[in-house]
Amino acid sequence: MEIVNIEARTFEAMTERFKQFVQRVNNLCCPQSKELKKWLDNQDVCMMLNISKRTLQTYRNNGTLPYSQINHKMYYKPEDVEQVLNQLKK
Repeated sequence: MEIVNIEARTFEAMTERFKQFVQRVNNLCCPQSKELKKWLDNQDVCMMLNISKRTLQTYRNNGTLPYSQINHKMYYKPEDVEQVLNQLKK
Protein backbone atom coordinates (compact mmCIF):
# COMPACT_ATOMS: atom_id res chain seq x y z
CA MET A 1 0.00 0.00 0.00
CA GLU A 2 1.28 3.42 -0.92
CA ILE A 3 0.69 6.52 1.22
CA VAL A 4 0.44 9.93 -0.44
CA ASN A 5 0.70 13.17 1.51
CA ILE A 6 -1.00 16.32 0.24
CA GLU A 7 -1.44 19.78 1.67
CA ALA A 8 -4.64 20.55 3.56
CA ARG A 9 -5.48 23.31 1.05
CA THR A 10 -5.20 20.86 -1.84
CA PHE A 11 -7.32 18.30 -0.02
CA GLU A 12 -10.02 20.90 0.71
CA ALA A 13 -10.01 22.02 -2.91
CA MET A 14 -10.37 18.42 -4.08
CA THR A 15 -13.20 17.85 -1.60
CA GLU A 16 -15.02 20.97 -2.81
CA ARG A 17 -14.66 19.93 -6.45
CA PHE A 18 -15.97 16.48 -5.62
CA LYS A 19 -19.01 18.01 -3.87
CA GLN A 20 -19.69 20.11 -6.97
CA PHE A 21 -19.42 17.01 -9.13
CA VAL A 22 -21.86 15.12 -6.91
CA GLN A 23 -24.30 18.05 -7.07
CA ARG A 24 -24.14 18.08 -10.88
CA VAL A 25 -24.80 14.35 -11.05
CA ASN A 26 -27.74 14.71 -8.67
CA ASN A 27 -29.16 17.57 -10.73
CA LEU A 28 -28.92 15.48 -13.86
CA CYS A 29 -30.38 12.33 -12.36
CA CYS A 30 -33.05 13.51 -9.96
CA PRO A 31 -35.28 15.56 -12.32
CA GLN A 32 -35.47 12.60 -14.68
CA SER A 33 -36.41 10.15 -11.99
CA LYS A 34 -39.04 12.56 -10.66
CA GLU A 35 -40.40 12.96 -14.18
CA LEU A 36 -40.56 9.22 -14.69
CA LYS A 37 -42.60 8.83 -11.53
CA LYS A 38 -45.31 10.91 -13.18
CA TRP A 39 -45.65 8.47 -16.07
CA LEU A 40 -48.07 5.56 -15.81
CA ASP A 41 -47.50 1.96 -16.88
CA ASN A 42 -49.95 -0.52 -18.43
CA GLN A 43 -51.33 -1.73 -15.12
CA ASP A 44 -51.97 1.80 -13.85
CA VAL A 45 -53.79 2.79 -17.04
CA CYS A 46 -55.90 -0.37 -17.11
CA MET A 47 -56.99 0.26 -13.54
CA MET A 48 -57.75 3.94 -14.16
CA LEU A 49 -59.78 3.31 -17.30
CA ASN A 50 -61.23 0.02 -16.05
CA ILE A 51 -60.21 -1.77 -19.26
CA SER A 52 -58.36 -4.97 -20.13
CA LYS A 53 -54.78 -5.15 -21.35
CA ARG A 54 -56.06 -6.10 -24.81
CA THR A 55 -58.29 -3.00 -24.97
CA LEU A 56 -55.31 -0.89 -23.94
CA GLN A 57 -53.31 -2.43 -26.77
CA THR A 58 -56.12 -1.53 -29.18
CA TYR A 59 -56.04 2.08 -27.92
CA ARG A 60 -52.29 2.16 -28.60
CA ASN A 61 -52.64 0.59 -32.04
CA ASN A 62 -55.38 2.92 -33.28
CA GLY A 63 -53.77 6.04 -31.81
CA THR A 64 -56.43 6.70 -29.19
CA LEU A 65 -53.83 6.77 -26.43
CA PRO A 66 -50.32 8.09 -27.07
CA TYR A 67 -47.48 6.24 -25.36
CA SER A 68 -43.73 5.98 -25.07
CA GLN A 69 -41.82 2.74 -25.07
CA ILE A 70 -38.60 2.10 -23.18
CA ASN A 71 -37.20 -1.34 -23.94
CA HIS A 72 -40.37 -3.45 -23.91
CA LYS A 73 -42.32 -1.41 -21.38
CA MET A 74 -45.00 1.13 -22.27
CA TYR A 75 -45.49 4.41 -20.43
CA TYR A 76 -48.32 6.92 -20.64
CA LYS A 77 -48.63 10.57 -19.63
CA PRO A 78 -51.32 11.10 -16.99
CA GLU A 79 -52.86 13.97 -18.98
CA ASP A 80 -53.27 11.69 -22.04
CA VAL A 81 -55.00 9.07 -19.89
CA GLU A 82 -57.28 11.78 -18.43
CA GLN A 83 -58.23 12.84 -21.95
CA VAL A 84 -59.17 9.27 -22.90
CA LEU A 85 -61.08 8.91 -19.62
CA ASN A 86 -63.10 12.03 -20.45
CA GLN A 87 -63.83 10.67 -23.93
CA LEU A 88 -65.06 7.38 -22.45
CA LYS A 89 -67.42 9.22 -20.09
CA LYS A 90 -69.20 10.94 -23.01
